[in-house]
Amino acid sequence: MGRVALVTGGSRGIGAAIAVALQEAGHTVAATYGGNDEAAARFTDETGIATYKWSVADYDACKDGLARVEADLGPVEILVNNAGITRDAAFHKMTPDQWREVIDTNLSGVFNMTHPLWPGLRERGFGRIVTISSINGQKGQAGQANYAAAKAGDLGFTKALAQEGARKGITVNAICPGYIATEMVMAVPEKVREQIVAQIPVGRLGEPDEIARCVVFLVSDEAGFITGSTITANGGQYFI
Repeated sequence: MGRVALVTGGSRGIGAAIAVALQEAGHTVAATYGGNDEAAARFTDETGIATYKWSVADYDACKDGLARVEADLGPVEILVNNAGITRDAAFHKMTPDQWREVIDTNLSGVFNMTHPLWPGLRERGFGRIVTISSINGQKGQAGQANYAAAKAGDLGFTKALAQEGARKGITVNAICPGYIATEMVMAVPEKVREQIVAQIPVGRLGEPDEIARCVVFLVSDEAGFITGSTITANGGQYFI
């Protein structure tokens, strides 16, 4: 059964792969983006998936943006919280702004997107929330105290909200990707990439489509008994 799905940060990278996979699974998909108008326009031209621009760090913008999406496409029943940023720095050099920007987007952004949607999901008795966390939210990473804290917080949010949504037919799950062959990772110097791959038992980077397939499963009717869970998709690099 096709439903309306919204993917934040859905015009590039892992988000774009998720949006396309959901569309191919029969859902009506919208994607948000934060700043790259050219990439969003190209994505819409290539896929037909509507894109909407707002910052997930702004609660009112999320509330208003969701209202626009629902006016255009109908009630959103699937939300994929994928939008995220990095502001890496060693902790002794990290500024309050670098901390705040990452927390506001990667953690508060999940609240900002989910909270306005929640009453409608409860009322209709169905919902699928999937949040894209990270391997570094599980194991930590030097130079990413802000990012690791936010992504770990996403997992706590997932487990708590899953307990609230279960009786209302709403599942809430997370995915923790390892190192994926996105533009950002591929822009890393080759020697550094080789060092990363050397730490991954399967011997390669992951592909965005591999994360997308996890999402498609978690939002399906067949996954209705799975909630509060984390899929660890990192090629064996870290176990939890």
